[in-house]
Amino acid sequence: MATNARSTTRSTRTGSSTRSSSTRSRTNNRANSTTASRTAAQRSEASQVKEGVTKARKGVVAIAKQTAERAVDVPVGVALVARDRVVETVDSLSTTAKREKELKSIRTQVTREFNKYERRGGQARRKATQRVRTTRNRVERETKARRRDVEKTVKQNRKQAETQLKKAQNVVSQRISALS
Repeated sequence: MATNARSTTRSTRTGSSTRSSSTRSRTNNRANSTTASRTAAQRSEASQVKEGVTKARKGVVAIAKQTAERAVDVPVGVALVARDRVVETVDSLSTTAKREKELKSIRTQVTREFNKYERRGGQARRKATQRVRTTRNRVERETKARRRDVEKTVKQNRKQAETQLKKAQNVVSQRISALS
């Protein structure tokens, strides 16, 4: 449309009063095709926006659907696993031979576990006994060393005290004899 107005003003300036009909129709066709392509572009942008919104809605719906399916599938799966285990247990106990085989298997497992616990307990007991023995020996050594140190100190102090006492007695006896 803007092209049309410019063409008209140009022709008016040049002084030509009329244009030929073929020139006019070409100009109109160009304007119409430009307008049509712009409108198509606007429509395609609008359709793209709509498609995006639709995809977003479908995505949200898909997530909601998946969550709902999970909420149903999990309990059903748990129930089926429990059922399978019950069936397996009942099958293993259905005949005498199967029962005896299952009991023998359980007995073997229990014996194996019992032996494992016994070994583990024995190992822990031996380690604890060894720690106690080591600690006891260390404490005895330290006690003997301290006792020796104390006895040595007491002996030295006794000797010093006896020596000082003898010196004091000698001094006193000398003073008494000097007075007499």
